[in-house]
Parts: sequence; structure tokens; C-alpha cells
Amino acid sequence: MKLSRQARRLLAAAVLALGCVGEVAALDVGELMTTLAHSTHGAATFTEKKYLAILDAPVESSGELRFVPPARLEKLTLKPSRERLVLDGDVLTVERGRRTHVLALKDYPEVAGMIESIRATLAGDRSALERVYRLSVSGSRARWSLALVPLDVRIARVVARIRIDGAEGEVRTVEIVQADGDRSVMTVEKAAAP
Repeated sequence: MKLSRQARRLLAAAVLALGCVGEVAALDVGELMTTLAHSTHGAATFTEKKYLAILDAPVESSGELRFVPPARLEKLTLKPSRERLVLDGDVLTVERGRRTHVLALKDYPEVAGMIESIRATLAGDRSALERVYRLSVSGSRARWSLALVPLDVRIARVVARIRIDGAEGEVRTVEIVQADGDRSVMTVEKAAAP
């Protein structure tokens, strides 16, 4: 099939326009952090699957998340069993059944690194992320992916990489790949307004 001269011009213009849109829509780390910092986060639900080498099937859990900028993050697991984690500043409180454990994150840098990846991303806190990870972003505002690779050797012994995917100012999935190959994938869905 041979295209007419006018059809070729229209096709060329369309391809050029698509290329320009792609360039305009590209996102960098600074723009993504600004978008996240100005986003209203509030409450969300989550489903998390953990893929462990010793198990044939993933372990699934679900519950609720709540982020109160800049430093409070709550994870309430409802299934398969109830557990509540509250990170407030640098203190992590874990409630399981009738037991409560309070931990200072400075005493657990590996755990702090994983938690900070989520909290600092939600807060759009680039400097907090860059203290711990090498960052790279791909995609556009409509659909982006943030890759985090640990800079700290202590964290790298536990976490190989983290990938956070989202759209506009919302985090949609968090994948954590551990150094031993085990991984978890958390899917986040913003809670409907009351």
C-alpha cells in the first residue's frame, strides 16, 4: 500500500507530536518528589504478597495504611492475623496480640532503611531517600517507577533493591527484593473519602 504525499505528511506530524508529548511527560526525581510532597495521602488499603524461597506459595496479608506527614506511618494488618505497626519519628511500635514492642530505629539500621524507603517516598523527602539509596525514576507523571538501590552496606546485606510504582502523587505498588532473593509486593489502593 502506497501512502499519498499528504498522508505521509500527516503521519510524520503525528509521529513528531507523539515524540514531543513523550519528552514533555518525562519525569525526573525532583519533579516526582515535589509531586509526592504536595499530595494528600491519608488512608489506604493494602494487599501484600511475600514470596519466600522456603515456601511453595506466597504468603498474603491485607489491611490498612495511614500516613500522616511528615513522619507517622501506620500499618494495620487485618488478615491473616492482626498486627499493628506504628512508626512515629524514629520509634517503631509493634503490637501483636497482647504484646507490644517498642524499638528505636537507630538500633536497627536495616529495618530503618526499608521503612524509610516508604515513609520518605510518601513525604516526597528526597534528601532522606538519598542518604540511604541511589535513586532513579522512569516513566511519566501518569505512570512512574522509582528504583531504590541501597548505598549503605548494612542495608544492602538485607535489601537488594526496592521499586515503587505510582501514578501522579499516589503510590500504587512497593516491591522489596531482599539480598537472599526473597521478595514482597505490596499493592496499595487509596481509601475512598468518607
